[in-house]
Amino acid sequence: MVLVRTTPPRPVEVTELFPELAPLARPAVRLHPRPGSPSVKDSSVGGPLLWPADEPWPHCEDAHLHGDSGFRESPAAIRLGRYRRAQQHDDSYGPLFTPEEVAALEQKAARLAERLDAGPPLPEECPVPLLPVAQLYLRDVPLLRPPVEADLLQILWCPYDHKPDWKPATRVFWRSAASVTDVLATPPEPYEVNYDGYVPEPCLLAPEAITEYPCSLDLSPELRQVVGDWSRWQAARAVVDGSYEEYPAEYYDAHLADTPGWKAGGWPPWGRTDPIPRYCAVCEARMVPLLTIASFEWDGETYGWAPQEERDAAYARGHLAGLNPAQPTRVEVGSTDNMQLYVCPESPEHPHTDLIQ
Repeated sequence: MVLVRTTPPRPVEVTELFPELAPLARPAVRLHPRPGSPSVKDSSVGGPLLWPADEPWPHCEDAHLHGDSGFRESPAAIRLGRYRRAQQHDDSYGPLFTPEEVAALEQKAARLAERLDAGPPLPEECPVPLLPVAQLYLRDVPLLRPPVEADLLQILWCPYDHKPDWKPATRVFWRSAASVTDVLATPPEPYEVNYDGYVPEPCLLAPEAITEYPCSLDLSPELRQVVGDWSRWQAARAVVDGSYEEYPAEYYDAHLADTPGWKAGGWPPWGRTDPIPRYCAVCEARMVPLLTIASFEWDGETYGWAPQEERDAAYARGHLAGLNPAQPTRVEVGSTDNMQLYVCPESPEHPHTDLIQ
């Protein structure tokens, strides 16, 4: 079955209300990750990667003791806990495992206790195998700009907090899918993670091409004044809640500008700080958004972006802890923020950068 998710029409057509914003339109692809059983041939979040058997699996060599949260649980134990909680509460948004997969997870979960009983060096004192975060095929996300002959983007991270920003350390890999003839069947996995929000739930994607506009913080002072002019909204007879009369730019940000949730390309989400331009460490070109790793697909202010197929879930009054349909990946970065990955527009092979917003 093909997974389809559709962004509802915006309550106001942006360029009709503000023609000045038309030149700022950017393409983006909402990924709409939803729990499933992806294979190495699928674009996914938290799924298996098309990784060559003869290429070493990446490890993090950093020191991990400085970010110790006291949390000690393996990725397998975390996924088992999510599965059992979903089964207990008949959660249709929860993970689905076969009995064989459950048995394999139980076996993996036991490895951490055995490893800790073995004594030092402890897992965090050793090189840590990275966890898959996302795999995107160019056929599913055509706006990617890979190196020549590459058609596959793979993103992994180390599931420990790293200085100076206390976030997972990310790695980006580009490759040609056709060049992978022998796939690594059983990649190594960390014994433990620093936080359960750093273990993505395996999700299939429903990529949807959309057009985005910058949030008000990314606008020039002149354009910020335009979207904040209540008389412009009234003159266009825009159907906007009168409670926004004092701060109409907040309505623009929540309902018309950049989309919430996991996405490729588009405009970055801001709010934790003012916009921070990122520049390539090699050529000094201004970097562009590659991927937004989101804690939530929507929240109380942005539920209007919830797909048409999930409107009932978005408008539901409440959900059991850990069973929120707005958090299908179970990823949580920062204080329920977003992690933004940037790449160099001149060469995708130049080092990427990231930040939390």
